[in-house]
Amino acid sequence: MVHLKIIVDPDKCTACGECREACPKGGKIWTIQRGKPASPSNLEFCHQCMICASKCPEGAIRIIRDDNYEKKYEDEGNP
Repeated sequence: MVHLKIIVDPDKCTACGECREACPKGGKIWTIQRGKPASPSNLEFCHQCMICASKCPEGAIRIIRDDNYEKKYEDEGNP
């Protein structure tokens, strides 16, 4: 089973809502509130298409598809 994490960098996210607009499941996954970073939830609805990350104008969204990938990513010196 593939584990999925969507990580939103609160220092980069401007809560513009592009992630929710681009996402095929939009409102089921993304909560946007003014002054707060976008918040993903209900990831069982996520198609893992990564459109949200590609459409984010601030580059604030990172998608991790499994625990092994996250460990490898961090081992390579990425934050």
